[in-house]
Amino acid sequence: MKLQTDGMSIEYEDIGSTDRPAVLLITGLGMQLVNWPDEFVQGLVDRGLRVIRFDNRDCGLSQRFEHAPPQNVFWQMLRMVLHLPVAAPYTLQDMAQDALGLLDALGIKRAHIVGVSMGGMIGQRIAATAPARVISLSCISSWSGARRFGVPMFLPQPGVLFKLLGFSPSTVHGLDEEVLIEWSMGFTRRIGGPGVYEEAKLREQVTLTVRRDLNVEGTNRQTLAMLADTGVRPQLLSRVRCPTLVLHGDKDPFVPFRCGIDLAQRICGARFVTMPGSGHDMGPRAVAVALREMPPFLQSAQVKASASARC
Repeated sequence: MKLQTDGMSIEYEDIGSTDRPAVLLITGLGMQLVNWPDEFVQGLVDRGLRVIRFDNRDCGLSQRFEHAPPQNVFWQMLRMVLHLPVAAPYTLQDMAQDALGLLDALGIKRAHIVGVSMGGMIGQRIAATAPARVISLSCISSWSGARRFGVPMFLPQPGVLFKLLGFSPSTVHGLDEEVLIEWSMGFTRRIGGPGVYEEAKLREQVTLTVRRDLNVEGTNRQTLAMLADTGVRPQLLSRVRCPTLVLHGDKDPFVPFRCGIDLAQRICGARFVTMPGSGHDMGPRAVAVALREMPPFLQSAQVKASASARC
């Protein structure tokens, strides 16, 4: 489904009864709403929750920003490292406003916010700048924006970086579908860790993603938004007062495990959970931990919110 919010076209999916507590799922860099595993989404619905997932701007079927002036991502990365301003067509706060606009359009006053990777960063901004809209915050494989973790975050393990360098706007156009699927499967295996994915299921998921949309230019623009947020967001995290759960894979090659620990330490009262054997992914191992830890956490936060509303 698609709706217009604040002039932005947003593709979304809404599952579960509207009288249930709402959970807003925010995807990561270049991810589409279909990248949230169906078993995770259905697992939350089966536990009595209403689940909304959507395509961020510049990804999937939501509005693109093709009119934005092109920028060299690696040059802007260097500027970030040198503590110079980064040229980005929009900010993570703009993306946070997209999420809030979606909640407004659906008539949802407060929601549980769940974000993976960049989605967790967007969720942090929502919790810090619009606390009245947030019942709880869950960050999966995410990062605080602290500068001391900025270089490892954007310069991951060499194998991952080489995969990224081999897949750019200049190389993707004109490639046939099977090449894109094979590349995407290899990249997903690389960041998720060995033995995580069942081959047939991974191919099915990647094929769906490639056929639905593959917007590399949009992913680059989202990257610029993250680069521009480095060193800024940590100052906001002291304002996060909602119940917070931080989950991080101990085999994450993209956002190092210590980033998750640091994030939890920066948010008052946050609980940290390790996802053993998980990389930077929402593979079966991560889903199993999330479905074990999140429902009781969300229920506890919901009870506290209801009690506070009655006071």
